[in-house]
Amino acid sequence: MNETAKHPVRTTEKTLRVIEALKAMEGGRLTDLAERVEMGHSAVHNHLSTLEEHGYVVKEGDEYQLGLKFLELGGFTRNQIDLYKVAEPEIERLAEETGELVNLMAEDQGMGVYLKRSKGADALDLDTYAGMRVHLQTTALGKAILAYLPTKRVNEIVEYHGLPSVTERTITDPDELDEALHEVRERGYALDDGERLQGTRCVAAPILDEENTTLGAISISAPANRLKNDQFEEGYPELIQGAANVIELNLMY
Repeated sequence: MNETAKHPVRTTEKTLRVIEALKAMEGGRLTDLAERVEMGHSAVHNHLSTLEEHGYVVKEGDEYQLGLKFLELGGFTRNQIDLYKVAEPEIERLAEETGELVNLMAEDQGMGVYLKRSKGADALDLDTYAGMRVHLQTTALGKAILAYLPTKRVNEIVEYHGLPSVTERTITDPDELDEALHEVRERGYALDDGERLQGTRCVAAPILDEENTTLGAISISAPANRLKNDQFEEGYPELIQGAANVIELNLMY
């Protein structure tokens, strides 16, 4: 997971704490931020003022918010990823064909990161967005990724991040996770039946390289009452595996 810096810069660490607090709080006043990060008001104000000067924070009245400069950095970073560039047109096509929500995820430091989502005509408006990080075992996307990681790597992820519960159906037991990942490898796709968001179902397929190493995963999400068992276990798995294969071939050639 995150490698410990040999000579950490404490000022940088404090600035990052302020940024992360702003994100978690969805903005906030100086007093609330200082309390959240357990720093003095003047110190937090200095960090905020510096970030504001460089466009990373904006102030509206007495409340601070993250600035759009972060969007520029995030967009630039995403556009450097071959998986995103190659998968984007296939995701758009599949969303139009199914009318549902189609997602692309990669693993970063043991967490699942949404790289892209495309909404079809009837798609759910879920809480996901590009850059959002989730625990891998809570989603079909994440399970599709975990299934093709080395066992040692999976164990490291579980040890570092744990298996927190999000809904009553979330996998929280390591043995249950092992069994679920074995099923993914046998079927070639992963299922999520209300494991992160109640009332939703998701079908995901891994995107693999020539050595069968996972690069990411693609999925279709829909309301459980619309994604019936025939589509959930037959129709959509075939569609999503086909899309993953197209992406794999385009990445390869």
